[in-house]
Amino acid sequence: MDHGIVHTDDVRVTDLSDVEELPPDLDIRSIDDALGTDETNVKLWYFDPGEEIQYHAHSEQEELYYVVEGEFSVKLGRSGEEEIHEVGPGTFYAAGPEIGHGHRYMGDDQGIVLAIGAPAVEDPGLDPHDLD
Repeated sequence: MDHGIVHTDDVRVTDLSDVEELPPDLDIRSIDDALGTDETNVKLWYFDPGEEIQYHAHSEQEELYYVVEGEFSVKLGRSGEEEIHEVGPGTFYAAGPEIGHGHRYMGDDQGIVLAIGAPAVEDPGLDPHDLD
């Protein structure tokens, strides 16, 4: 990728419940696909009340999150050392490789989280309890 500009409204919403291989069943906008980024994954995740991304880790990818809208309960840390935080709009949080993380939407309307991950590799979620 050399450079690019895209407005959120111009990025198609994907309903992940239509993609069997990809839990959770949330709606996302793949900003990275729209911009053609090579080194960074960038997604907007849309949450309805009670929806969550389960506590998991990645072997290589570092992830940075930014709460755009809504209140979330965030679980971060290595297995056995997890911390739970209540966070809202304007909050950043991050998890490095092999560090457990997950979040549940606690609001009554729609919550939105911006997720940025690098490197942009296929890095499926791992169970943090299985990591040393």
